Amino acid sequence: MRPNFKKMELIPAIVQDYQTKEVLMLAYVNEEAYDKMLEINQTVFYSRSRKKLWHKGEESGHFQDIKGIYLDCDLDTLLIYVKQTGVACHTGAYSCFFNEVKPYDTRNIFSELEKTIEDRKIHPVEKSYTNYLLNEGVDKICKKVGEEASETIIAAKNDDKDELVGEISDLLFHTFVLMNDRGVKLEDIENKLKERHKVVGNKKEFHTRGEY
Repeated sequence: MRPNFKKMELIPAIVQDYQTKEVLMLAYVNEEAYDKMLEINQTVFYSRSRKKLWHKGEESGHFQDIKGIYLDCDLDTLLIYVKQTGVACHTGAYSCFFNEVKPYDTRNIFSELEKTIEDRKIHPVEKSYTNYLLNEGVDKICKKVGEEASETIIAAKNDDKDELVGEISDLLFHTFVLMNDRGVKLEDIENKLKERHKVVGNKKEFHTRGEY
């Protein structure tokens, strides 16, 4: 199956890190560039400004080894998974998409974390720490949750905000791995919190085993 170059001479190509799924860049591909990519198994684009083929990394050394290529339903957009050497952006940033327009919703971050852990379970990645924990099982995961909880307490007692933020992040990550291992979904947690979040008249009441 090939892109429909009769429909569009240049088609957009979205490039993602094959491990993290982070979007690295957007470029354009013509038929010649597409065939060259298949031949050398590295990304090759068509530079609209220079009017010629552009082998990504030929000048910088920041090559993109292709791990997978997918076409959309209309055969006019490419999704390319790559192993990135160095950085993708000419500014020196790893990804070209670093200019924040609208802050990333926190719930989406948790949802993405949940999806990433689930993806690691279905599609294991060599040397992945997440896969290591999942393979070791619940005892190892619980041990790490306990360690991170203790380190969170120590960071709080040290009155170091940066350290505390880091430790809470580690604790949340390991908690999400535990949730995955035990079959608990983010939605289950949300539903439980909604049960405990009651609105009485104009007042909100929060209940756990007692009161918030």
